Amino acid sequence: MRNVTKDTLTQTFLDYCGPETSPRLRFVLENLVGHLHDSIRETELTHDEWRKAIELLTKAGEITTPERNEFVLFSDVLGVSSLVDMVNSRPEATSSSVLGPFHILGAPDLSFGGDLKRDNDGATVIVEGKVRDTQDKPIAGAVIELWQTAENGLYSNQDGAQPEYNLRASIKVRDDGAYALTTVRPSPYSVPDDGPVGELLRATGRHAWRPSHLHFIIKAPGYRSLVTEVFPSDDPYLDEDAVFGVREDLIMEYVEQNDTTRIPDAFEAKDKITAPYFRVDFDFVLSEETSK
Repeated sequence: MRNVTKDTLTQTFLDYCGPETSPRLRFVLENLVGHLHDSIRETELTHDEWRKAIELLTKAGEITTPERNEFVLFSDVLGVSSLVDMVNSRPEATSSSVLGPFHILGAPDLSFGGDLKRDNDGATVIVEGKVRDTQDKPIAGAVIELWQTAENGLYSNQDGAQPEYNLRASIKVRDDGAYALTTVRPSPYSVPDDGPVGELLRATGRHAWRPSHLHFIIKAPGYRSLVTEVFPSDDPYLDEDAVFGVREDLIMEYVEQNDTTRIPDAFEAKDKITAPYFRVDFDFVLSEETSK
């Protein structure tokens, strides 16, 4: 079109979309591009500002690896990841929260009561609970994938000193929906700020800290998969998470314990746990796949 203007560009873009464009794709593009074009018109974006945005995206591509996705990190610190989670969460189920850039596939299996802490430094935490449906019935056969940082605030794929798949596990719940394991209490940590995301955080006077948390993915046939994370009630960054991941129903309590004789025999590391240790009890609720 020869006479396209700043006021007709958005509609011209949509007119260029051919019949192959699905209704859903057209709807998403109309909203996404429409808001993007509106933002440029309203802010009167300069060439220098446009070039800076392209520079940041280019750097994000250059720094992204299978172990670190800078685009996901941008999505996280801009609140996009959390907003997608909120839009897709079901009120009757446990809230979803950000996947984060450090998830990897292939976590090894861990049996009920298994020890994930192993030789990691830090206080032992007994984590247990149930996976149930919205009618409070256990979901037998649900599979939980768990991953977390070590005490130094780094994930295994960030830290060459950690063994492969350190503090990562796949756990099949019992018929009563129960899961249980021992692990180490993770620490608050800073998201990577040595790349373009860090530039953005510094330019806006924001810190890069996240509260301590455990990541979970929970899957079961017939139910919506849940991607979430849970946070301790006493963490100093609970109310200022750099990636906006905290939800009220995702806050757990670490209860300090000193009597090791009360640790059930089902825990593999029972005889190695020393006081003080902590207990966490956290249940997950999944909604049915057909739930609206």
